Amino acid sequence: MTFRERAAGEPEAIRAWFYPGDNSGQEFVYPKKRAIELAKITNLPVLAMPTELATNLTLPATKADEPPVIALKNAPLEAVKPTGEVVAITEVVVAPPVQTAAAVQTPQPEKRLPQTASLLPLVGLTGFLSLFAGFALWRFAKRPVS
Repeated sequence: MTFRERAAGEPEAIRAWFYPGDNSGQEFVYPKKRAIELAKITNLPVLAMPTELATNLTLPATKADEPPVIALKNAPLEAVKPTGEVVAITEVVVAPPVQTAAAVQTPQPEKRLPQTASLLPLVGLTGFLSLFAGFALWRFAKRPVS
């Protein structure tokens, strides 16, 4: 989570939220009137959406195809300065770093494990089975034929 600077005594405002381990996250957008208020408090540009769409935020959505959700997805976004002046969104939103060919991880060559086991237990088992088989044959051979 990243927080915006706030005045003394004000609660911290979440600016962006990244799920642990993800490279992309969620940045918060406010109705234009509230965005201007926040911009004045923080003295930084804040993302804004049209104020009339703020009514779509009052009830929780249960499906992604509900009209309020679709209206919010299609809403035009802008960034506002503390003066209320609209600025480019790129001044507020930082684009994720572009991966170059050197940054992309190359697959590692297959590593062979060291040879740590031996055939000695198999030799011992074979010897034990041979003794058992010999004892069984000797036992059947001693039986008198009737």
